[in-house]
Amino acid sequence: MKIAVIGGAGIRTPLLVDGLTRSDLPIDEIALFDIDRDRLAAIEALARSFSPAVRAYDDAAAAVRSSAFVFLSIRVGGIAARARDEAAAMAHGIVGQETVGPGGFAMAMRTVPRAVEYAALVSRIAPDAWVVNFTNPVGIVTQAITQRTAARVVGICDTPTELFEEAAHALGVDATRCVFDYFGLNHLGWLREVVCDGVPRLARAWDDEALLARMYRAPLFEPSFLRTLRLLPTEYLFYYYRPQLAYENMRRGARTRGAVVAALNERLFRDLAAAGGADGRAIYERYLTERSGSYMQLESGSPAPIAPTAAASLTGYDKIALSVVRAIHFDTNATIPLNVPNGSALRDLAPDDVVEVPCAVTAEGARPLAVGTAPPQVRDLIVRVKEYERMTIHAAETRALDDAVRALQRNPLVDDPTLAASLARALQPW
Repeated sequence: MKIAVIGGAGIRTPLLVDGLTRSDLPIDEIALFDIDRDRLAAIEALARSFSPAVRAYDDAAAAVRSSAFVFLSIRVGGIAARARDEAAAMAHGIVGQETVGPGGFAMAMRTVPRAVEYAALVSRIAPDAWVVNFTNPVGIVTQAITQRTAARVVGICDTPTELFEEAAHALGVDATRCVFDYFGLNHLGWLREVVCDGVPRLARAWDDEALLARMYRAPLFEPSFLRTLRLLPTEYLFYYYRPQLAYENMRRGARTRGAVVAALNERLFRDLAAAGGADGRAIYERYLTERSGSYMQLESGSPAPIAPTAAASLTGYDKIALSVVRAIHFDTNATIPLNVPNGSALRDLAPDDVVEVPCAVTAEGARPLAVGTAPPQVRDLIVRVKEYERMTIHAAETRALDDAVRALQRNPLVDDPTLAASLARALQPW
């Protein structure tokens, strides 16, 4: 089996290679392609320390040819563009974050056209291959690919499974014996129930503040708020529920997450170059530990890096990627939360809208499982964000400033025509 990675110079590539090659998949080659040749050379060397099956390519078509799976993990404009987007949002009094709000919009504007081009290439060169989309904003990019190409695609994110594991751990139950009632969009999802051994488990949490606090590794949501909501939101809902607090925390930190990651990445590649091929894996592992510890630190206002919980080791992009590939290759019918066209799974949205829901995954792909209608306390937010996502895809295709302003105005974190126009100008070029 050949697996290709478009955007193979990404930081997660060695982690992905390690997970794939430790598995029972019959992998012959892992092909890496990236337009950043210097960075690709460094990542290839590091990835080859995990597996000799790694090979770098100068041509995307050659990398994709004969592949069974193609991971799409691109960052158009690099981490510098993310940092610039987030700084522009902060300058307008809105939290800077790469997948929601103005930062997510700018990233989608840059990314959608290139992602669609790569997916169309896969559908021509390797029409039977599955595109596994890592590229953020995952929901928007996956929807654009499904609507504009013939590629077979699923979008993946580890956010839902991280919440599942944390909730199961806090409840003291085995996640492998649980069914998780989850629904929403990428980075806009809620856990409605945890059923373990046929018994619903969340009811006892709503009146237990200590238990509710243990559901999240960062202090994002007040237990009183969760008790009223009667749902467990994924961590990205913090930006929608507490936008001013997130902004103030980041303003006090005097930098954005993009700036933090840019500095970490710069040091990683500098250290790898200085090591000259020695201790590469140790350098990489230190980098991952530091990056993980700084996750949500600024936004939540935590004074120190946030230590991972016991459940955190059970999740990650590499693990959900492996679970998807195994489920398709071995036809396991595993249930995995994925980003796929809705069909009739979430009745509040259109059939071709990409949603994030549990899916039954077989050799035929991912079939979304019915989740019914969204609870009234979150329905309007889901509908509005999906409208914004559709409008953003349209703006990414037309490149028209008026379309960009309309899309930004529809984003719940913007919601003002004058602000949207100012942001659109500040975020250019996309």
